[in-house]
Amino acid sequence: MSSEPPPDSGRQPPDDDPFRKQPPPAEGSGSPYSTPPPPSYGGGPYGGGDPYGSGPTDPLAGMPPLAPSGRRTLARIIDMILVGIVVWLLTWGFGVNEYDVSSDNMQYGKSLAQSALAAVLYIAYDTVLITRSGQTLGKKWLGMRVANLDNGSTPSVQSTLTRSAVLWIPFAFCCACIWTAISGGWSYFDKPYKQGLHDKAAKTVVVSTG
Repeated sequence: MSSEPPPDSGRQPPDDDPFRKQPPPAEGSGSPYSTPPPPSYGGGPYGGGDPYGSGPTDPLAGMPPLAPSGRRTLARIIDMILVGIVVWLLTWGFGVNEYDVSSDNMQYGKSLAQSALAAVLYIAYDTVLITRSGQTLGKKWLGMRVANLDNGSTPSVQSTLTRSAVLWIPFAFCCACIWTAISGGWSYFDKPYKQGLHDKAAKTVVVSTG
């Protein structure tokens, strides 16, 4: 009987995050029938370097392909409708919408309360769901998730909170759909990572899951 240890005895257990990229095997090691490393997404004519200064290695190597910007926009609209319904029900339930007065102060107070409630709910919605699985309901239904740019893992609470705040605070208090269009629409033109402004602030990308 052979005394050699089984071939997998020295393998390290995977990280807790199932989405975290695993390091590629060393060149020339393993069986010639081993599965080759997955292709790199996001390289090409843009050089594949990391704009955040981590080195020449493409951060997207080994990740699924980046999600199309059009599908991201549709997922964001779904999320806005879902949370918007909750905002409307809460403001109606607490009587924020029941006033019909001409006083500028009263109107301003009502508008500020609605904006604050909307900001809190949108930020909480994004932060809770994305830190759990990388997906809001809209992203889950359309086959996408948010991932850290550097390693593909699910973003931390701090990163997701930054991402959500950049997206939703201007939306709720001043710019509404204009800011959402600017921040999210940035992904249509950003190269090579298709990041919105909120992604750039949190150093995240949105990738396909299907």
